[in-house]
Amino acid sequence: MAAFLKIFRLFCRIKRRGARVHPAQQPEEPEQSQPKQDGAAMEQTQEQESTGGLFPRTAQEETSTTGTGSMENCDSSTTNSSAALLNMLVEEGLPSPKQVPAMVKYIHQWLMANESDEHRLDRKLLDLTEAQPTDVVMTLLSVAPSCDRAAETMWKTILCSSRTAESVQLRLLDVLGSWPEHSTCTSDGDTTRVFALAATVVMWKILQVPCIPQIVMKILPRVFVHLLFQVLFSTLDTPMEVDKLWKECQQQHGFAASPNRFAVQTLKSLLCQMQGERVVMAVGRKCGWDTLLCVDTHHYAVALLAREMSCVSPPLCSRIFRYLLQLLSTQEPRWDLPALAFIVEVLKYQDLSGSSGKRVLQILSRHLQSECREKRYLALRALLKLTDDPLLARRMCSLAESLVQLLEEADGEIVRMAAMVLSFVVFENNSLIASPIALQLAEALLTLFDHDTSQVQQVSILLFQALVTIQLEKEEKALKRQVLQSLIPLFIHCHDKNRCVAQASWETLHCAAKFLQRNHLKKLVRKKKLWKFAECLLAEDRSRVVEHVRQALPYLQSPQEPLREAAIRFLGMAGQSLRGQQEELQLISEGE
Repeated sequence: MAAFLKIFRLFCRIKRRGARVHPAQQPEEPEQSQPKQDGAAMEQTQEQESTGGLFPRTAQEETSTTGTGSMENCDSSTTNSSAALLNMLVEEGLPSPKQVPAMVKYIHQWLMANESDEHRLDRKLLDLTEAQPTDVVMTLLSVAPSCDRAAETMWKTILCSSRTAESVQLRLLDVLGSWPEHSTCTSDGDTTRVFALAATVVMWKILQVPCIPQIVMKILPRVFVHLLFQVLFSTLDTPMEVDKLWKECQQQHGFAASPNRFAVQTLKSLLCQMQGERVVMAVGRKCGWDTLLCVDTHHYAVALLAREMSCVSPPLCSRIFRYLLQLLSTQEPRWDLPALAFIVEVLKYQDLSGSSGKRVLQILSRHLQSECREKRYLALRALLKLTDDPLLARRMCSLAESLVQLLEEADGEIVRMAAMVLSFVVFENNSLIASPIALQLAEALLTLFDHDTSQVQQVSILLFQALVTIQLEKEEKALKRQVLQSLIPLFIHCHDKNRCVAQASWETLHCAAKFLQRNHLKKLVRKKKLWKFAECLLAEDRSRVVEHVRQALPYLQSPQEPLREAAIRFLGMAGQSLRGQQEELQLISEGE
């Protein structure tokens, strides 16, 4: 290595002399800077030869002196020195780690100036990469972020070799998933920022070659995920530095109009490499690619993409699914919505019998409590799909408290889905839930009997029926108050014009009478002698007549005529029971 350093210094000196011979090639004010450089170089030589740290310095000098294509303009002595330096670089062993970034920069410069002999340094580049993959990858991304011709040659070399492909691709993935920039520091202390966009450009370049490196095919699911999220991140925010890099890429390669569209273009190329041309076309016909470029609709497009992909390649979707589960464990809020959207669409193709099922429930539990409505909605959709799995359905009992809290939402669709999941957990699996949660659930369901949506009414009434049917004796006393409060609303809704709600109310009223052990009331309901039921109820529960009246009064304002009529008739019967009780009669008259 010492011989290499001596020739390298000689090469730099000859170049400086050549620069004096050719003044037209000199930078501005060369007379002031040249002597100082010579003196400084001699001092640096004496000091650094003893420490072995000269190479990074001389490599930087060579970088600043040559520039792109400068070797082609040197005189014969400079060219000979470059050839000698190249030969030594090929023959010498590995340098110290601190020298690797400078050597990568030199190889890049040499390739820019010597297109016809571009593979001469392949072995040395592979040796450097195998020894210091992070230094090579980060240096190459920083020195050629727009992936010029020389950089493209170097990337192909290290990605097509079994010695370096895997380590290089893994580091590229790290950069690809770190929008807008990846924090790094090479062995020589260089902290130059490396942008995710630069890694995307490299990936796009690699995807254009006829034969894709095997390692790229191996990690396609992870590349797919990071590109998908980069579309979102670059839509949300493109910093000034990234925009500057993007303009350079546009000038050099003629790329798309914006970074997010370029990410979509790269994503399409990736899908085509996975035999997904049909997916690309199907998503395009449904305007999915444009939808992907809008922050508010991004997750809808991801769901569409997942559906189309699951029709073409369920195994690939399974690989992406497993990677997304791994990423969602980090609780990253920026991309968990599109990740969740993808997962929901491919759930039916997954084997969730092992740890994956447990992890899925943990993720869904977290999102049930999210402040984002869409995340809650997707979590509920996933749970509804998982009710077909007996093992996971039993495990859902742990989610009961979060599901009960969702019943208090104003969003009717969220309430409906939460009630359906709870109904399955409680009724279909004969599962018991803890007494405090059972009481909270009963209270919440009572308020839903009069919900604006008939489907929510039906589901909540049937869930209440399941609750009073399944719970054991130890919950009976605690639930008795809620069951008594349910009698009048259920009786009134037995007259609902929606037949499904009326039927559910009749069935649940029968179960409530059975729960209260009122056998004669149960028989009257079973025979559908509802007004006889009301008469007996008022006669037996004289201490509760006023409470029954208060429950019936709001139905006088119901938009349904059958419910108003039922309420009026019931209040008339209650008035007869309260004859002689002036205050209570006044309450009824005010209500009418």
